[in-house]
Amino acid sequence: MEEPGEFPPAGTSDDATWQRLSAYAYLSAPERLEHVAIMRVFCRTLLADLAVPDVLAKLAESGGPASSLDADTLTARLEQLVRWGNLLRSSHTVKASSISEYQRSRSRYQLSKLGERIQRDVDEVLAGADAAREVSSELLALVERGLRELAELVEGPGGVAPQDALERISTLFVQFTEFADSVRDFYAYLGQVLARYDLDGAEYQGFKELLLDYVQAITEDVAFRAPRIASVLERLWPRLPGLLEAIDSHTGGPLGTPAGGLSETRVQRSRGREMADWEGLRGWFTDVDGHGSQVDQLRDATLRALQSLLANAKRMLRSASGEMSRRRDLLRLARWFDDAAPEDAHDIAVAAFGLYGARHLGVPPATDEMVPAYTSWWTGPVVEVPVALRERGSRAQRGRASAVEDHSAQKQRLVQTARDQAAARRAAADELRSASGRFAQVRLTSAALSLLLELLASALGNAQLRRSDGWGTGQGRGFSLSGAQSEDAELGIRLFVRRAADARTALHSVDGDLVLDELELSVESSAVPVDAGISAGGAAAEAGAS
Repeated sequence: MEEPGEFPPAGTSDDATWQRLSAYAYLSAPERLEHVAIMRVFCRTLLADLAVPDVLAKLAESGGPASSLDADTLTARLEQLVRWGNLLRSSHTVKASSISEYQRSRSRYQLSKLGERIQRDVDEVLAGADAAREVSSELLALVERGLRELAELVEGPGGVAPQDALERISTLFVQFTEFADSVRDFYAYLGQVLARYDLDGAEYQGFKELLLDYVQAITEDVAFRAPRIASVLERLWPRLPGLLEAIDSHTGGPLGTPAGGLSETRVQRSRGREMADWEGLRGWFTDVDGHGSQVDQLRDATLRALQSLLANAKRMLRSASGEMSRRRDLLRLARWFDDAAPEDAHDIAVAAFGLYGARHLGVPPATDEMVPAYTSWWTGPVVEVPVALRERGSRAQRGRASAVEDHSAQKQRLVQTARDQAAARRAAADELRSASGRFAQVRLTSAALSLLLELLASALGNAQLRRSDGWGTGQGRGFSLSGAQSEDAELGIRLFVRRAADARTALHSVDGDLVLDELELSVESSAVPVDAGISAGGAAAEAGAS
């Protein structure tokens, strides 16, 4: 397991992302309160590097959990923040009047940009995380007015001056960002309130007034001004690229630096200087990608809030009729469980819920599964519990027995399949009998060749090898086959296989050609074949039984 401060190997694609996310590690460390206090000391300064004695003095002045730290512990905390990327080691020269003062002040630290940004967000969250932020709805009217004035200046004779356009765009996006953030924070708070199901009468009354008055006013104001802002953006949109280029030419590019001044530094430009900022503004009021605008989401969120208000109203009506909420009782029971010893907690559970050990369920496992007593329930096999026992606690069988499934159609298909297979084998046997002695002149069907190979395999399996001298044409020693024959009594066909030194039997079929060296084949009729009807009936009976 990797520590929060360890990075992946250099050169990986996620190296930069990993380093940035590691800067949040001090918020989840066990000493998080001390780390936050140290970061606040550095955030109160600008471009200042502090040594350990300076930080100790400032922590002692502010008080809090880090005020009692000694120099060694504080140095360890500072070094850990450096590894996470929240602080940087300063490169300033240390001026000291003695060796002891040099040893205390040689390590100086300053705040990194990422560390300052994270700590600023942390302080903002801690200051107002649970508060209901007021929506700055008046800013929406200023956004509409600013867009309209900018569009009139751009469309007017001579256009708009770049400096005037820059000031208007900066003001416009500051107002819009503040409005959008306030809406997002307020609806996040509203969702937190909606998640509660135990509102009392006073809380419900305040929630109702908040929703019906404040939220409705916000929604109506946004719904009234959104089409106006969208129409002004449509007028302004074709002229935006040229306007932004004129502003860049006037200001000299990012940060006003000459070309090559910050060639390797990524600059985060102010809001409104890029087309992506304008696309975000347009997407807030207009559905441009088919996924709905923020105005539509605002309307849907208000509707869900009204539905939650009605659900709480129904719950309060049920409470008035005697169906009271048991939340307070459940919290008291949870407190008893938290304070009880393990043996007492079992007694409380039995008294509160009537639940005993699972051994009283009485569902035996499968007979072929031997489960040791030390097997945990989490990893042990699952026992199938009947539905009646699981849902109603009853072992009695309910309902009438289901009708026996009709398999007559399946049996008919099996009988017909067996008949077809038997007929195909009889036709293949007739074909082999007619082709015996002239296999080289005929082309066998696939079924006939399969039957012949089946008989050939059986014949070779029944044969006996015997050593002979000068067999055949007198070409020396060899082996002869004795008893190489096979028979299918059902089809009335018998195959004889003889070995000859100069023999060569070629079998031609639609599936290919097969050449047998030193073997002669002869197919004859055996005793009277079994009746075809009996054969098919027997096969069908066997298929139906299976």
